[in-house]
Amino acid sequence: MAPPAEAAKPASTARNGMIMALGSLTSRALGFVRAGVITAALGTGFIADGYAVATMLPNTIFIMLIGGVLNSVFVPELVRAAQQHADKGVAYTNRLLTVCGVVLVTITAVAFFCAPLIVDSYTPYGPGDTVQRDLTIALARYCLPAILFYGFFGLLGQVLNSRDRFGAMMWAPVLNNVVVIAVFSLYLAIFVHAKDAGDVSDGATMLLGLGSAFGILVQALALVPSLRASGFRYRPRFDWRGSGLTTPLRAAGWALLLVVVTQLAFMAITNLATGAASLAKHDGLTQGLGYTPYNNAYLLFIVPQGIITVSLVTAILPSMSRSVTAGRFEDVGRELAHTLRSSAGMIVPASAIFLSLAGPIAALAYQHGPGVTDADIDVVTQILMAFALGLPAFCAQYALARGFYAMSDAKTPFWLTTITSGSNVLLSWAAYLVLPSRWIIVGMAGAHTVAVLISAAITGRALGRRLRKEGAATAAPLPADATLELGTGHRPRVRSGLDGGRLVALHLTLALACAPGALAAYWLTGKLDSALGGGMPAALAALAAGPLAVLVSVLLLARPLGAGAAVAPLARKLRIPYPEPAVGGGKHRR
Repeated sequence: MAPPAEAAKPASTARNGMIMALGSLTSRALGFVRAGVITAALGTGFIADGYAVATMLPNTIFIMLIGGVLNSVFVPELVRAAQQHADKGVAYTNRLLTVCGVVLVTITAVAFFCAPLIVDSYTPYGPGDTVQRDLTIALARYCLPAILFYGFFGLLGQVLNSRDRFGAMMWAPVLNNVVVIAVFSLYLAIFVHAKDAGDVSDGATMLLGLGSAFGILVQALALVPSLRASGFRYRPRFDWRGSGLTTPLRAAGWALLLVVVTQLAFMAITNLATGAASLAKHDGLTQGLGYTPYNNAYLLFIVPQGIITVSLVTAILPSMSRSVTAGRFEDVGRELAHTLRSSAGMIVPASAIFLSLAGPIAALAYQHGPGVTDADIDVVTQILMAFALGLPAFCAQYALARGFYAMSDAKTPFWLTTITSGSNVLLSWAAYLVLPSRWIIVGMAGAHTVAVLISAAITGRALGRRLRKEGAATAAPLPADATLELGTGHRPRVRSGLDGGRLVALHLTLALACAPGALAAYWLTGKLDSALGGGMPAALAALAAGPLAVLVSVLLLARPLGAGAAVAPLARKLRIPYPEPAVGGGKHRR
């Protein structure tokens, strides 16, 4: 029988994951309200473009220079310091926060004074766009201090995560959305609607820019009460030499290189997608066949990963780091395997819903306004379906990579990301060269699916090998008179705990369980479209009935097929009575 602490771990992980998922859902819902208010205030023309660029810059600069480091590298180091240092890692945490704070202040100051250069690098303003450029630069100067606030939010959030406090970081963005909604409501109440950049007053520019930056500041400050409740008090420490900061800073270098590789791949994909649009236009095709539909479909595709996988993996990263510090490498694999099994019961049905209901989903999200045609939505639908096939592998690869970060290894994820990004770019380039212009962008989404399938397989094998190697290195030596395994003269085999074959079989089984419901949902979509004459009523009706068909299918068939344990958490979350799966079923593998 498992010790109480160990037995409670899955329940604790599920609870933390649910808290984070609810926060993410609430924030995304308010994000739609925020987008609507901004559109009502600024429209969709040049003023809106200037504001979008100005508010995009601080987050982009933060992510490129330090955000990726915070999100993957620091939690394992903070957990390790808490376990190994006499003061529970307090001094180490203070030093790490101080050095990162100095870097953030420096980056923010440089960005503020270089605002014109930064704006020019992201915008194609010409000699006739002086007023528009000046407005964007003015807004950017007000918004760029948010780099510092994003940084504080990331730093404090990682300290909280290392102390198993996850809720505040996922719920704080809700406050940011509330602030921005209030700022734009005030703008609508006070200022006259501006038709072009020259009509925007200095006061309105200040309100919009500072208000947006203030929202990020509120988001960061919202973490302070939770941080104080955890018992942590920050005190600046500048005695960095010989303090053990070399390891996280070296890992930060690899994480920064990973971001560079990702950005280079993003640029290549953007160029290919833009080129596809030019080819389509040359061939006389009028629907959107470039980067915009690709990006719109991708934004829908990553929603399940952001809500489900990221929440669950964030909840287990501190625990995995503690297992590494204690030398329990098989426990790292077991915890990852448990998380992947738990998430599979939601991710695989989400993939089935995307495949069968991509049309209504795309219509509900993007078919607004006279400029969006049915042909445009058809393209987004096909791209989303191509992406959806790779959703389980995409989520699995994200989770498996965190196993390396738990071991303070940022180098291996860099090389794995290079393989993934390189495969995606090469396969997308092949689609660009081979396919007709109408299908290039859909083929590029298919290339992404093949790339993540390759990446998930390679990452799983690499992590399993690494866990077995580390486990063997830390295993206690056998006594001289110990009985060796089955009389073979070999030590007992060290296992990774991942159960890779079992995980693959589970995903395939869940896909089989979802298939009848997905086919029924697809059939229902066609019938409802014919009966209601298409449009938004048909899309809403399909989205009401279709997911229900997939849910019924997976709940009815998963247990007879041996995958009941994976869908039981989903049933519990939806308050659906579901028989408890048999304990101990299935054969464990390496």
